[in-house]
Amino acid sequence: MNTAPDSAAGHRWLTDEEQRVWRAYLHASTLLEDHLDRQLQRDAGMPHIYYGLLVGLAEAPRRRLRMTELAMQAKITRSRLSHAVARLEKNGWVRREDCPSDKRGQFAVLTDEGVEVLRRTAPGHVTAVRQALFDRLTPAQQMALGEIMEIVAEGLQPNEAGADLPWLR
Repeated sequence: MNTAPDSAAGHRWLTDEEQRVWRAYLHASTLLEDHLDRQLQRDAGMPHIYYGLLVGLAEAPRRRLRMTELAMQAKITRSRLSHAVARLEKNGWVRREDCPSDKRGQFAVLTDEGVEVLRRTAPGHVTAVRQALFDRLTPAQQMALGEIMEIVAEGLQPNEAGADLPWLR
């Protein structure tokens, strides 16, 4: 349904089919994120974003990343990252270390306890992702979804200086 006001006739509104696709995307992505959050809260007492931070650190050399790099990887603001890392520190899963080459910089480091939480939690999380997404799609649909999401992400992550990106805020 085109809900364009008459006074905005010059705008390029979504077609009915585009509106259907957009709403289906919003509906599915919201439900998927909620599904994964509930699974991780139940199994590990953490939201999906925290799990992603732990995975990012686990995959980093020496299980450590500069806080700015971790924010960029997670696509979140530095303020949100700082709050999340404080909670992960409280759980004993992450610790902060000062950066010797930059007095203002800090590293987030995955602790042995954090590695253990990931080891216990990853199988259930992978099962939840597989059941919610991949098991519902054919291999061709999986490939198409991956290609589409890469195109969308590439278009939304400008490389020019001064770009308004979460991790720069």
